[in-house]
Amino acid sequence: MFPKTERDNDVIKRSRIVDFIPPQRHDGAHSYIWFSQTDPMTGKLKRKKYMLDRFRPGRERDFAANRIIANIYNQVAHGWNVWAPTNTSRSDSAVKDVLERYRAYIINVNKKGVLKQKTFYDYTSRLRILEEYISEQLQPVRMCYQMDQAFWVDFFDYLLIDRDLSAKSRNNYRTWSSTLCSWMVEKRYLNENPIQYIHQLPEHGKFRQPLEPDDLRKLSSYLQENNKPFLLAVMMEYCTAIRPTELSFIKLKDVSINEGSVFVSSQISKNRRDGKIKLPNKVIKLMLELGVFEHHNDCYLFGRGFLPSENRQDARYFSQEFNRVREALGFPKYYMFYSLKDSGLRDISNAAGVEVAQKQARHSSIQTTNMYLQGRGMKVYDVLADFEGYL
Repeated sequence: MFPKTERDNDVIKRSRIVDFIPPQRHDGAHSYIWFSQTDPMTGKLKRKKYMLDRFRPGRERDFAANRIIANIYNQVAHGWNVWAPTNTSRSDSAVKDVLERYRAYIINVNKKGVLKQKTFYDYTSRLRILEEYISEQLQPVRMCYQMDQAFWVDFFDYLLIDRDLSAKSRNNYRTWSSTLCSWMVEKRYLNENPIQYIHQLPEHGKFRQPLEPDDLRKLSSYLQENNKPFLLAVMMEYCTAIRPTELSFIKLKDVSINEGSVFVSSQISKNRRDGKIKLPNKVIKLMLELGVFEHHNDCYLFGRGFLPSENRQDARYFSQEFNRVREALGFPKYYMFYSLKDSGLRDISNAAGVEVAQKQARHSSIQTTNMYLQGRGMKVYDVLADFEGYL
């Protein structure tokens, strides 16, 4: 321990009056910061240590020690007591360890079906980007209390400027970051959620656009000659407005030839409700032509090669193939696989009315949002049996 001067002893004596001995650094076999504060449960001074051994000796350890001491003074000045029951006693936990715990947490809830697969991929991807950002900093944050508002503002600026993300993507990161920080508050790694003080950015119109009728015809003609199985996936997206993630989970047992419908279970639907959607005759005809129903009912409709399979393909499989086709046809980049849903709803609305398009897409008004749906016994709209569109 460093020798105390007469002035230091005077400061400590005066500090005891307010039940607080200021933080001091100790270097020996182990390096740490210590200070004492009155435990409200016993009324006696109790010593608290923050170990410095995990930081490399020299500038890194000195910097960490100064930050810890400054943080202690700042928090005590705002009424903080390290031994108070409401105190966040884990704020000095290593960021690296906490983010690993968060990764383990989202893996666990994903296995239990709490997170949808796309949400899980989004969360893990954004967590990886955050870890990359931290590791690239000259003075990376090492303890949780350093993940304050200034840290997150810098991170969001990094996304906008260095990674050239759109305002919408940046806002999506903000939403995810708030979820992460709420988890850290719940686990007592943070005192409060710093994201609440950071605003969303204004967003412009969406980049994705529906395909023009002539381009839908070109797409159909190209796939008829080059990739009929993928044409079925394209037609399903266009005619049924089923979301790509949901489409990847559809099994043959969900398709009814007699009724001309496809069932979307609440277990895979975005709104967590059962839905039944009309399949136009042209879609069923293509299914029969491809021999789809020669496979057993538990097969996924779209496996590898967009053929029925016991093994499910990720939803990104649709987009990856569509992007290759888009390049082959010279289509603009604002045409995406999900653009087929936009295109289909536009054309269904023109052919059968807006209300039918809303039902086909499983969209609902405020009045119908809270209504219970009857799953496989729900009505399908036979007016769509002869729907042709442009594809």
